[in-house]
Amino acid sequence: MNAIRPQSDTAEPLRHDIRLLGRLLGEVIQACEGERVFDTVETLRRTAVRFRREGNKADSKLLEQRVKRLRGNDPNSVARAFSYFLHLSNIAEDRDQNRAQRAYALSNDTPARGSLKEAVELLAAQGVGTDEIRQLLTEACVMPVLTAHPTEVQRKSTLDVHREIASVLLQREGPLTPQEVAELDLTLLGRIATLWQTRMLRYTRLTVADEIENALSYYRSTFLHVIPRLYADLARLLTPAPVKPFDAPAAPLASFLRMGSWIGGDRDGNPNVDADTLELALLRQATVLFEYYLQEIHALGAELSITTLIIKVDDKLRALADAGGDDSAHRRDEPYRRALVGVYARLAATAQRLTGRDLARRVTHPAAPYVTPAEFAEDLATIASSLSAHHGAPIARLRLSGLQQAVEVFGFHLATVDLRQSSDVHERVLTELFHRAGAQIDGNPVDYSKLDEDARVALLRSELSQARPLASPWITYSEETTRELAILRTAAAMRARYGKAAVQQTIVSHTETLSDLLEVLVLQLETGLIAVPDQPIEPQDGLMVVPLFETIPDLERGPEIMAAWLDLPEVRARVLHAQNSTQEVMLGYSDSNKDGGFLTSNWSLYQAERALVDVFSARGVRLRLFHGRGGSVGRGGGSSFDAILAQPPGTVAGQLRLTEQGEVIQSKYKDAEVGRWHLDLLVAATLESSLAPRAAAASAEDAHMAEYGPAMSFMSEMAQQSYRGLVYETPGFAEYFFATTPITEIAGLNIGSRPASRKQGQRIDDLRAIPWGFSWAQCRLMLTGWYGVGSAVEAYLESGASGAPRSRRARLAQLREMARDWPAFRTLLSNMEMVLAKSDLAIAARYAQLLTNRSLRECIFDQISAEHARTVAILRLLTQRELLADNPVLQASLRERFAYIDPLNYLQIDLIRRYRAAQQDDSAEPDKRMRAAIHLTINGIAAGLRNSG
Repeated sequence: MNAIRPQSDTAEPLRHDIRLLGRLLGEVIQACEGERVFDTVETLRRTAVRFRREGNKADSKLLEQRVKRLRGNDPNSVARAFSYFLHLSNIAEDRDQNRAQRAYALSNDTPARGSLKEAVELLAAQGVGTDEIRQLLTEACVMPVLTAHPTEVQRKSTLDVHREIASVLLQREGPLTPQEVAELDLTLLGRIATLWQTRMLRYTRLTVADEIENALSYYRSTFLHVIPRLYADLARLLTPAPVKPFDAPAAPLASFLRMGSWIGGDRDGNPNVDADTLELALLRQATVLFEYYLQEIHALGAELSITTLIIKVDDKLRALADAGGDDSAHRRDEPYRRALVGVYARLAATAQRLTGRDLARRVTHPAAPYVTPAEFAEDLATIASSLSAHHGAPIARLRLSGLQQAVEVFGFHLATVDLRQSSDVHERVLTELFHRAGAQIDGNPVDYSKLDEDARVALLRSELSQARPLASPWITYSEETTRELAILRTAAAMRARYGKAAVQQTIVSHTETLSDLLEVLVLQLETGLIAVPDQPIEPQDGLMVVPLFETIPDLERGPEIMAAWLDLPEVRARVLHAQNSTQEVMLGYSDSNKDGGFLTSNWSLYQAERALVDVFSARGVRLRLFHGRGGSVGRGGGSSFDAILAQPPGTVAGQLRLTEQGEVIQSKYKDAEVGRWHLDLLVAATLESSLAPRAAAASAEDAHMAEYGPAMSFMSEMAQQSYRGLVYETPGFAEYFFATTPITEIAGLNIGSRPASRKQGQRIDDLRAIPWGFSWAQCRLMLTGWYGVGSAVEAYLESGASGAPRSRRARLAQLREMARDWPAFRTLLSNMEMVLAKSDLAIAARYAQLLTNRSLRECIFDQISAEHARTVAILRLLTQRELLADNPVLQASLRERFAYIDPLNYLQIDLIRRYRAAQQDDSAEPDKRMRAAIHLTINGIAAGLRNSG
């Protein structure tokens, strides 16, 4: 839910912005498309709004009839009109949230929930001082990791116009003269006209290079600017005494908040990612970063016009100025400018060395490049120290302090790029390497793929003790093996070029056994990433091998696998010396949900986390969990703040990585102010979860598990039976899914470089979890975020689990207590409530009509409809209120929003029916306009639902 966000006292500013943007969009449509198209859109809009407000079924039928009459280019125009209105509504809502946050800060002494200030004050009230927070930050890791998972349907060109519109809305908040308002409204009209005349859809599938560039746009607009400010604000909060204006700025905080990326390194199921894309990703990241550094140094040179005729600089600054190479008589008395000329020249030389490009904005003299970011930081520290010595601390805070913090955070690499590959691929590569090397066991040739687990572990451990290579440069290997060895060798080269922080983790998808992890260590040894056995293990030697536990069985085996992993002497030595006694474990939300359903996935994740804490604690190793969350609730979406606070005690402890995927990236980070708020939430929740009194938290958790654990386990089993009974055991379910959702059409969208399915065909097992959830959202069922919960809770109320309260009334009281007092269960219900509020069974029933097999349609949809009714009823029973009754602002927002999503759903259904019918007619030519219109509706519905991927 959005409860952590400050809410406006009145929705009038938001309504005003939406009316303004809607009116201007109407003017653009009227001018560009003509009166007839404008009237068509308006008629559909009024009908949909009336239906949502009055609930008259005749209006629903009328809407359907009017949509069916659309022909020619009208479906495209209608789809674009409603989609763009939803785009503009999103912009207005983001602006309103920023406005509300600022108004709250101005009118309340109490800081907003989720703010850094609130977290520090809350911890102080619990006896946690600023020194303890600073100590945590020295070894903490909070890292959002951007991925290119294909749920972002917006083009970068569209998002760029969105930012411009948001900027104008901000300027309109005044105070302004009537003439200034009129001019800004003309600017808005121009931006919206640009939006209307910009192609909404991509003609070609995104390449990995496109995905890299799209991600980098968020660094330019948000991360490079707001992350240093976040550090500065936190540093002020952690300073015990009030900072006087002329006190020296505090040294940069340890870089606990950093950025990560999978783009260019995630090979799992994506044949387009290889050594070249990894090198490109880091090259482009460094290019963007050095452009920023050079811009900031150039600006500092313009700003630091300080003269020695008035002040005296220290010896180190004078030496830096003398070495700068600037002999201009005009700047003889301006040592800071002279020093920055030299810094700029060295920085430009560094950029040339690392990127191969001349990024300097002006001519520079030859200079030695910086070897490490620490050298660059040292020169900046010299300038800052000298400024402080002559009462220039306020000057340093203007730009220099932020740049110093940026260098500490971003280094020369900008973001850590993870590698990821499936364990199946590693197995095939090693099978070939052992075979081609003539490896033997007891005199017999080795077929690695046929060895049992014990034999594999023994062979891999033996190989890790060998200094001699397994792979030979004189042997030609298969394309797959060659690609895998190449990307690992490139990772070693990139770490040498940009620093070890450039690539730090390699993630093993589908980790099912201990050997899956050892395989990656052997491959690192073969490619020069880790030291050979007779050499000492240095800090950050090699890449941390990170298991990804995805399915329900994998999550259950995960703690046992990690115990075996950490108990191996050679692994333990690496964890202690190369990884600073830290081991990361990644948990997959999407596949576990697709495997076992919403409730079972959440409970399996929770139990796995608790068991992992015990495994790691017993071995004295710091656990870092990496949460593979998506945008939709079925893929771990929902409030990150609530999710972090609902983690079992001991699972955060200053260590947190989580994926930011698809449309979530733009919704959180397109706007710099919104992006700052989300980063604040991550840091604040991490501080609270890590430092709140642990003994009390652990005691409360133990009590919760003792009392509530059996109930959750019982309901999880029931929910899994219900979910798998529908999805995997109902004959014809795959046929139903592919016919009644736009999955086939989604696969044709050019929204990512990764294929939608692992294999060709129509098997649920082969379909990736992301398009699986995305498709259910499009048809307004959101099945992945609720199915099975109603049956599970109902079964518990009727029969109970072993040791449960004896009466139904007592069991209901217990569940209500869980919903009130246990964060894990409360957050689960809150996320499910959001999903149910966005679902619409009447619209889903219309999608079901796309399946011509009536008996199959009725069999499956009746099951879904009955479970939906059960789940809604159960949620009302547990919360003792209607859906979203505790959040009227969100409730009203969704109600208004549905009136603009509904026509897109009606249109999508009609277009899919016609398009598929035409595909069955061999004599008919494919209608490209109709296909485009379907894709436009997918775009608009995704924009309207916001977190559907």
